[in-house]
Amino acid sequence: FSVGRIDGFKRYAELKDGRPTTRPEPRALGAVMNYTSGTTGRPKGVRRALSDSPIEENDLGAPLAGYNVAPDEPDNVHLLACPWYHTAPLIMAGPSVHLGHPLVIMDRFQAERALELIERYRVTITHLVPTQFVRLLAVPEAERRRYDTSSLRHLIHGAAPCAPDVKRRMIDWLGPVLDEYYNSTEGVGGTIIFSDEWLRKPGSVGKARDDHEIVILDDGGNLLPAGEIGTVYSVSRGRALFEYFRDPEKTEQSRRGEYRTVGDVGYLDEDGYLFLSDRKSDMIISGGVNIYPAEIESVLITHPRVADVAVFGIPNPEWGEEVKAVVELLPGQRTSDEAARADLLEFLQGRVARYKLPRSIDFLDALPRDPNGKLYKRRLRDPYWVGQERAI
Repeated sequence: FSVGRIDGFKRYAELKDGRPTTRPEPRALGAVMNYTSGTTGRPKGVRRALSDSPIEENDLGAPLAGYNVAPDEPDNVHLLACPWYHTAPLIMAGPSVHLGHPLVIMDRFQAERALELIERYRVTITHLVPTQFVRLLAVPEAERRRYDTSSLRHLIHGAAPCAPDVKRRMIDWLGPVLDEYYNSTEGVGGTIIFSDEWLRKPGSVGKARDDHEIVILDDGGNLLPAGEIGTVYSVSRGRALFEYFRDPEKTEQSRRGEYRTVGDVGYLDEDGYLFLSDRKSDMIISGGVNIYPAEIESVLITHPRVADVAVFGIPNPEWGEEVKAVVELLPGQRTSDEAARADLLEFLQGRVARYKLPRSIDFLDALPRDPNGKLYKRRLRDPYWVGQERAI
């Protein structure tokens, strides 16, 4: 169909010709089958059983309500700065459309352009990822301060770990408007933490919402107490269980009774706040000791010359694995690789334990991330494991 006349197309005005004018009966809610991003393998369809609820019960604004966005706020404007074919930006932007919020859409993210749009359209809501935070903070402070960002009320972020120093700088600049979540396409997670909470619990991704429960289990499925690191599992009491489309084996691997996991590792503190350590598949085991790359990445990303970083394990004949870092430097910061390596290793000294220091550092012009900011770490790691009997 086309608006206007185009050869080979029917006119949009004819779309309803011959169709009933009454509502179809019975009507029931459908369900979206989103796909995972595929950063750890092929994208997987996440399928849920259909609901018998009438379509009138669909709360189209619910995803934003969790961030205290009231449906009757008349002045909301949503900046869509991430690709909306990814689950999170779509879930955030869709309710804004249903609630009548204007959408300001970027075809690709540019830090200063985003600031210009926030000022021009008095943007109140946006969804960003930590990589975009780093790009924004790389804009010289004098330039950043030229833009009026006071309209922002909700800078929602997730999708990837955020280094505490990066988040603290964002709050210092923009105020307590950062709303962080931990969730996944599968619906595993269900936490939110607002800026004032985060400043009391820096590094946390929040507490489970009322309809979610989060537990930490060991490899045997036993419940772990507060402070002990294990695999993060969750259940949503008001949502149908998911399955991976046409992949019963993967579905079964994600389950422990009623609980589900996507393989993240972390712990709950005594107040029920969740702290993530890393993705289980990314954990490095060197000499029998567990090393979580996210800890090292969160330090390296705060170096003033670093734009992006990935840390992972590569084979070591004595220790099993050793720590490798791959770094993307900010434009104009590339000198000799040897000088840059020495600078970064000196920066890490005293900030991470000696056994966690990278044994080698490589440099790339750009790290492979999807448009939503998720890192394709396997593309960096896999070449080092070619010919090995196992990839830990």
